[in-house]
Amino acid sequence: MAVRDEFPLLAAAELDEVITHSHVRDIALRSGRTMALITLDNGRDHTRPSTLGPATLFELGDTLEAQRDRAAKGEIDAIAVTGKPYFLAAGVDLSNVADIPDRATAAELPRLGHRVLGLLHQAPVPTFVFINGLALGGGLEIGLNADYRTINAAAPAVGLPEVFLGLVPGWGGATILPNLIGIERALKVVIENPLKQNRVLKPAEALELGIADAMFVPATFLESSIRWADEVLGGKKVDRPHVPGAIERAVKWPIAVRIARETVEKKLGTVPQSPYRALDLLELARKNDRSLGFAAEDDAIAELSGGDQFAASIYAFNLVQKRAKRPAGAPDKALAKPVTKVGIIGAGLMASQFALLFVRRLQVPVVITDLDQARVDTAVAGIRREITTLVGKGRISDDEGKRLTALISGTVDKADFADCDWVIEAVFEELGVKQQVFAEVEPHLSETAVMATNTSSLSVEQIGAKLAHPERLVGFHFFNPVAVMPLIEVVNTPATDDATLATAMRVAKDLRKNAVITRDTPGFVVNRVLAKLLGEAMHAVEQGSSFEDVVAAQRAFGFPMDPFVLLDLVGLKVGAHVLDTHHGAFPDRFFESPALHELAAEGVLLEKDGKGEPKGIDKRARKIVAKHRPAGAVALSVDELRLRIEDGLADEIKRMLETQVVEAAEDIDLCMILGAGWPFHMGGITPYLDRVGASERVFGGTFHDPRVAGPKA
Repeated sequence: MAVRDEFPLLAAAELDEVITHSHVRDIALRSGRTMALITLDNGRDHTRPSTLGPATLFELGDTLEAQRDRAAKGEIDAIAVTGKPYFLAAGVDLSNVADIPDRATAAELPRLGHRVLGLLHQAPVPTFVFINGLALGGGLEIGLNADYRTINAAAPAVGLPEVFLGLVPGWGGATILPNLIGIERALKVVIENPLKQNRVLKPAEALELGIADAMFVPATFLESSIRWADEVLGGKKVDRPHVPGAIERAVKWPIAVRIARETVEKKLGTVPQSPYRALDLLELARKNDRSLGFAAEDDAIAELSGGDQFAASIYAFNLVQKRAKRPAGAPDKALAKPVTKVGIIGAGLMASQFALLFVRRLQVPVVITDLDQARVDTAVAGIRREITTLVGKGRISDDEGKRLTALISGTVDKADFADCDWVIEAVFEELGVKQQVFAEVEPHLSETAVMATNTSSLSVEQIGAKLAHPERLVGFHFFNPVAVMPLIEVVNTPATDDATLATAMRVAKDLRKNAVITRDTPGFVVNRVLAKLLGEAMHAVEQGSSFEDVVAAQRAFGFPMDPFVLLDLVGLKVGAHVLDTHHGAFPDRFFESPALHELAAEGVLLEKDGKGEPKGIDKRARKIVAKHRPAGAVALSVDELRLRIEDGLADEIKRMLETQVVEAAEDIDLCMILGAGWPFHMGGITPYLDRVGASERVFGGTFHDPRVAGPKA
């Protein structure tokens, strides 16, 4: 019986799936044995990863069944699976999940995955998976179900991102992995990494963790893997030092899961469901019973995939995977100017981060300038130390490190910027200072050079008001830390020409960032929304609400940190400046905060432990805020605060759309996801405001069609 006959609902579903085919060929091994090698290939070019939909799994299942039959007859001695160049598989194609007609059909998918991939574990001969490229989610679980795994040293990403997407590893990952590498390492892969903005593993990490048994260089990866497999078939011992023993199962395992659960609750609260379901599965995996664990995975996937949070995650996933790659309002790409040298004005921490990012991604000369040579020399030395550190960690080769080091230079002579095609400032957030540095450098630039400002809240148009060529100025707002945060807000002023805007979009892409074009308005998108949240938080405590109630009121939004931790992170002086800017622009809707100015002057807000981690609000901060409480102030309850913030956000975002700060609500959602850490499982800030009724309360409508799903508050 064909595998598809066991899953009639999925077999009958009409899904627009790009099928990944299973191509089989026999490999004659040096030992005289025969290996059946299955190559997964979706027939697309090397930019489209192979994915695992129902039709793909049906075909793979039938292929594996056929090879198992051959093995039982003694025709082959091993079964191996690998992928087309650069990809093993990227898991389920999430873009098609919304087309699954009902929950009963969706419930067949995890069972189908277990049925098919389980054939590797149940084969009568040893099974191997050669992880030749990207292996995420179900792609990695193909390997976990096999007996042995090798990995390509150049594979770009390995991981189990399901928790980030509102799901759990559902094809054996939550059950097999902890029994392969131990509970603490499995917690890192299944829980910790996905919750750190979906961090993935590099091949060397996968090897060290014990996910892979051997690693080989790209040039000879397949040949080396086949030769290694032949050695294993011949009796070569495969050492797996991290397989948990009796003491770990009895003592360390439950403690590690409990600590992880407490950590998740402390950081995320109890709104997200997937981390807790994943922890339940990891706890159950201690019994090392695959049938029990797989059944629990099936139940968890069936529940989560039909729930609000997964639907919201799919909305967010589509924003990041589709809309981010086709930025709204972007001019013709052909207008972009080439960038062969970068100039950076400033030699502080942000400027140094820029320099390292630009030189690594663009591989062009980067020159830094500042007021005096000592500051410049210090910055250049620091950047070169960072490059040396990257070499030491194996992130880049020694040769690349030497090449990048040679591309970094510093100067105090603005004439050295004459051949720069792209010049970006990273100086103090003050209008006059930014105007002055551009006025000093513009006369030395070529007539085609683009000037970019990293301002977070000032008017880009005003920054360029004294320029001879304001059409060549664009806002280019990074988020901190520069190397990690994936968003750049590209600010288009009335004067900015299309060639400049196109160049900015091209540079953002080359930096491997997602760019959203915004109008030149205070705070652009992310800081305007955050200014609303932070302003409401400070106003509430000044009016008598407790810090704890304000944190509780904003917890429903699911942000990775509470408003006061965020204020401490961005800096109290910066936070006060941002609130002042927005109050000055929109005094009827944004609060100023005299208490925050005093907190900034005193440098006090959070009490921290010995590791610098926040423990709570400092007593001195409570006293300072209390001093600014007006007579007759009335504290609001947690629910009243939450409603006030929700309604204020709905009103502000509606105004942003009416004034065309961005083209659509989806762009605001994308900015908040990529620039402010709005959680995937919440979908986006505008669907959230629709779901909780804020949109209806404020303007009698919604930002989206009511069918845009997501988690309830």
